[in-house]
Amino acid sequence: MAYVPGLTLPASVFSNAPISILLPVGLGLGSGLVSQPGKLIPKRFSDQAATERGKFRSAQDQYKALKHPPFRPPPWVFAPAWSTLYLIMGYAAHRVWTIGMASPNPQTVENARRGGTLYTIQLGLNLIWMPLFFGLGRPIEAMLDVVTLTGTVGYMTYVWHKVDDTAAYLMAPYLAWLGFATYLTAGTGHLNGWTIKQEAENQQETEKKES
Repeated sequence: MAYVPGLTLPASVFSNAPISILLPVGLGLGSGLVSQPGKLIPKRFSDQAATERGKFRSAQDQYKALKHPPFRPPPWVFAPAWSTLYLIMGYAAHRVWTIGMASPNPQTVENARRGGTLYTIQLGLNLIWMPLFFGLGRPIEAMLDVVTLTGTVGYMTYVWHKVDDTAAYLMAPYLAWLGFATYLTAGTGHLNGWTIKQEAENQQETEKKES
């Protein structure tokens, strides 16, 4: 894939280590906040008790209510895991950009730019998974997203390897986690009939009747 300026974060982001490292963390936090149930779509069932409490069910509660494949981690694992991966990917992106753009080799410079485009695309794909799965209740689209994300990160790692070996090796935990996330997405979607939204709504209606 060629370098596409319109699909690439500004050079000022990649060249500044703190911004490059912290930006994915901040965007990931924002993605999680907008993915809470009821944020992206109106609730189908009115929950007067929840309204009086001034809060809705969280994504963690929604996660617990679903059927899961074997080896699924507890909900609390995801926040520190993703935060760590965001920090690593931001640092790796900074390394590739600064090393590549300082190289006297035009091909290395071009690979750094290509890596910047791929990084931006994968970050976007990463950030929309949670809104798709939890916010909109669309596991099929979330599955397509995580598969595309994994392929993009794999190709990005290959391109980064031509610029900086360390940055490429730093992507190993991310790729492994994405493989696991693909398994969890597929397993959870399958076990719940690929209707996460309806499952959550049914659970909400049950809670209403029991209250």
